[in-house]
Amino acid sequence: QVQLVESGGGRVRAGGSLRLSCAASGSIFSIKAMGWFRPAPGKERELVARSTSDSTIYADSVKGRFTISRDNAKNTGTLQMNSLKPEDTAVYYCHAVVSRYAYSSIEYSYWGQGTQVTVSA
Repeated sequence: QVQLVESGGGRVRAGGSLRLSCAASGSIFSIKAMGWFRPAPGKERELVARSTSDSTIYADSVKGRFTISRDNAKNTGTLQMNSLKPEDTAVYYCHAVVSRYAYSSIEYSYWGQGTQVTVSA
């Protein structure tokens, strides 16, 4: 009943910028957290950036270059990626933790299918 769809990926040269978007749809009462992940050596994926109601977290490798934002009314999120480096090349996945009903505090976790980001030297 809940889907996440990423968009905005593409190919840019080092130093360029991209803006990724994540649109959540379906039965959603409130998005508790939204974040972005990418594959990393030795693990399935690593945290790139994550936003909750009162905090944000960034990987050390992207601090100062990436900015995460959310529009709770529209159930969307954005990752602004500036000063891109070749090592940023990856498939970026949107993740969200949501409550689905006003009468239930149970939280659910969902993943998008990913969008490709390629940075060439």
